[in-house]
Amino acid sequence: MNLASELPECPVTLRWAATDLAMLADRPVPQAPVLGRCDVRRIAADLDVWDAWPLACGRGMPVRWRGGELWFALAAPACDDPEARHGKARIHHFHRIDGRFDPLGATFPDDFTPGSREWSGSAHYGDELVTLYFTAAGTRGEAEPTFQQRLFASTTRLAEGGETGEGGAFTGWSDPVELTVPVDLIYMSRHDGTGEIGKIKAFRDPATWRTPAGEEYLLFTASSARDLGRYNGVIGCARRGRGDVGEFEKLPPLIDASGVNNELERPHVVAHAGLLYLFWSTQANVFAPGIAAPTGLYGAVAERIEGPWSLLNGHGLVFANPATEPFQAYSWWVLPDLSVTSFVDYWGIDDATACEKPPGRAHFGGTFAPFLKLRLEGDSATLKDG
Repeated sequence: MNLASELPECPVTLRWAATDLAMLADRPVPQAPVLGRCDVRRIAADLDVWDAWPLACGRGMPVRWRGGELWFALAAPACDDPEARHGKARIHHFHRIDGRFDPLGATFPDDFTPGSREWSGSAHYGDELVTLYFTAAGTRGEAEPTFQQRLFASTTRLAEGGETGEGGAFTGWSDPVELTVPVDLIYMSRHDGTGEIGKIKAFRDPATWRTPAGEEYLLFTASSARDLGRYNGVIGCARRGRGDVGEFEKLPPLIDASGVNNELERPHVVAHAGLLYLFWSTQANVFAPGIAAPTGLYGAVAERIEGPWSLLNGHGLVFANPATEPFQAYSWWVLPDLSVTSFVDYWGIDDATACEKPPGRAHFGGTFAPFLKLRLEGDSATLKDG
C-alpha cells in the first residue's frame, strides 16, 4: 500500500514575475467606474469603515440573517488623519439589509483579543457556529503600537430572535485560538519593517477554503522567509485535515511575488463554473521600482486549491481604479455570485503624488463602496457592464 499516494498534495507555487506585469503596457487596462459624490454614503459621521467581509457558508455565500446579511469590517473613530485608523482598528459588524449597512458596534469585547488592534480576516458559518478568523496586530496593553501579526479564530453562536428579531447578534465568544505560527522557514516571523504603511512585513488576513473531501485550507497575506528583500510578498497557505481542530500545517505559498511586490492583501478563493479563482488586492506603491502596475484587484485560476495556478488575463490584473481616480477604492472582496465589495478610499483626486502623502480627511471616504460585478470565463476575467 502506497501511503504517500493517499496524502494530500502540497500546493504548486506560482511565481508572479515582472515579465507578467510588463504585458499591461501593451493592453488596455480594465478600470472600475469613477465614483461620484452620491456613491460615497457614510455609515456614520464619526466612524471610518474599511476592509469588509460577510458571514459566509462553506462556499463563500453570505448567510441570511434577520431579513438580510451579517457583515464584518474594520472600523475606527474618524480623526483628522485617516491613516491613523490602522492604529485604532477594531472589527465591527453590520446588518446589510435593503442595500444599506446598519452598524451594530464592535464585535469583540474590549481587551478580549491578544493584539492592541484587530485587523482583517473572514467569517464562516457551519454546524450552527460562527467562526471569526482575524489578525491580532501588536500586543494587548503595549504602550506604542508594534506590527507583529498573528492569526486567530474565535467562535460563537448567533443569538436567537428569528429572521427579523432584534437584540445582539452573538451569544458570547470563545477564547481566541492561534491558527499557525511562522518560524522563519517559509514565512517571516518579524513584521515590523519600518513601521510605515506599505513597507511592513505581513502575516495577516486569514481566509479559509474547504475542499469537498472536508480538508480546510487557510490562506493569508505573508512575507517570504526565503527571500528577505524589500519586495517579498506571498500568499501563504496552510492546511488541516477533515475534523481536525488543531493548528494548521504550513505549506508553500500559492503565489510568490518576491522581487515584484511587497503585499498581496486579503487573498480569498471563489468557485465558479468548475474552477477555483484566487483573488487578492494590492497597491501601485508596493510594486518594486520599474514595475508600472496599478492599484487593483488581481487574481489567478486553477482546477484545485493545490494548483497549478495561472494568472488571470495573463498578467493577473482583473481591474484597476480609474486612471483619473487612482486611489478611489481598495480591499476588494469577491462573492460567489461574482459581485465585488470594497471601501471608498481617497476619492475626488487625480494627483499621483498623493500616494506618497495622503490628502487627508476631506478626500477620505471611509465607507462601503458600491458593489461591482465580474464576468469569469476560464482564465479571462472582466468587469461586467451595468
